[in-house]
Amino acid sequence: MTLAVCGLSAPAALAKPMGGASAVKMIDTDNDGTVDMKEVEAVASATFDRLEKDADGTLDARELKGRLSQAGVKRADPDSDGTLDKKEYLAAVGERFKMADPDNDGTLDAKELNSKAGKALIALIK
Repeated sequence: MTLAVCGLSAPAALAKPMGGASAVKMIDTDNDGTVDMKEVEAVASATFDRLEKDADGTLDARELKGRLSQAGVKRADPDSDGTLDKKEYLAAVGERFKMADPDNDGTLDAKELNSKAGKALIALIK
């Protein structure tokens, strides 16, 4: 399954790439050289809180600032209200994490984060 099919392609608005090694340094709180879902969720939760400016508990397209395509928002929005609450946002992050983990070992290294799927994950949480 490709990112485009999932509607989770990294938008051009966030084209400033962060390398996999930089992302590992940013996310890897236990300093084991990889990032796991718990570490990614912690960063994603903080990103959600930082982006959520109007205190309504959701992110709209303006607050998401292009981190998800329109199709990506629609896919991540099961209640179809046009916004993502934290649970929906973290589910989208989890989907991107799984796509970036082709060996299914539950961790991402710099090489996996440098992949197209890894870069899409980074774009969502940075």
